[in-house]
Amino acid sequence: MNDFEYLMPTTINEAISLHEKYGEGAKYIAGGTDVIVKIKEGKISPQCLISLRHLQGLDNIIYEKGELRIGAMVTHRMLELSPVIRNEFPVLADAVENIGSVQIRNVATIGGNIVNAVPSADGAVPLIALGAEVRVIGPKEARIIALEDFFIGPGQTSLKTGEILVEFLIPKLLSHTGAAYWKHTRRAAMELPILGVAVLISLDDDMKTCTEARIGLGVVAPTPMRAKNAEAILKGSKVDEEILKKAGKAAAQECKPRDSSRGKAWYRRDMVELFVQRMAKVAMERAH
Repeated sequence: MNDFEYLMPTTINEAISLHEKYGEGAKYIAGGTDVIVKIKEGKISPQCLISLRHLQGLDNIIYEKGELRIGAMVTHRMLELSPVIRNEFPVLADAVENIGSVQIRNVATIGGNIVNAVPSADGAVPLIALGAEVRVIGPKEARIIALEDFFIGPGQTSLKTGEILVEFLIPKLLSHTGAAYWKHTRRAAMELPILGVAVLISLDDDMKTCTEARIGLGVVAPTPMRAKNAEAILKGSKVDEEILKKAGKAAAQECKPRDSSRGKAWYRRDMVELFVQRMAKVAMERAH
């Protein structure tokens, strides 16, 4: 492993200035659970690591007037234990409580999980279902980007050189809304998902008609994705077994899985069809 400098700025502007100084030789680091592994494996060889750990205000969970803001340096363990997350946004708790071990969750951050941009990122799928946006700050401007547009390829994001993801913005949910996430693996242990499915459903006052639906899928395309055709089937419909089956089939048809050591493409499609239906039912229970 090559030697590198480890820098600890205390403000976002200082961190960005350091990145400008070192240019392509600089790498931001949050919890480090991904970056350090890549360095050890020789996949990256930065001149310096710019730690984001000491930047103030990036480790807050703020819930005001129904809107949720999550700082990029919030750890998975903080999300897992947060009463706001467990009570108001249990779909996020579904995801983070199954990421790695407790030791990993104590260190790994939600911002790092998203910026790493792997198709198997558990945190991305429920956030997409919740309609999350990301706020980023760079040398020239601050930007807000819809999370579903943030990923442009495996390991690739729309971040520009020197930009820092600082927080996630989750809009106020409609009345009678529920959401659920399922991480499908071969065993109940520390393992990357074969696929991930998150379903959000909002119901009308009759508690039967779907007024809003968002379906997030992971490990079934080059990036985390929405199943928009399946969402369209649910919206405006009275949700019953037949509608759920149609939505499940539509989601399976629009995803683009590939064969891998963890699962075949046909199997992933079959499981998408099944778990979209199951998570929709859990979402409806939570909406009630």
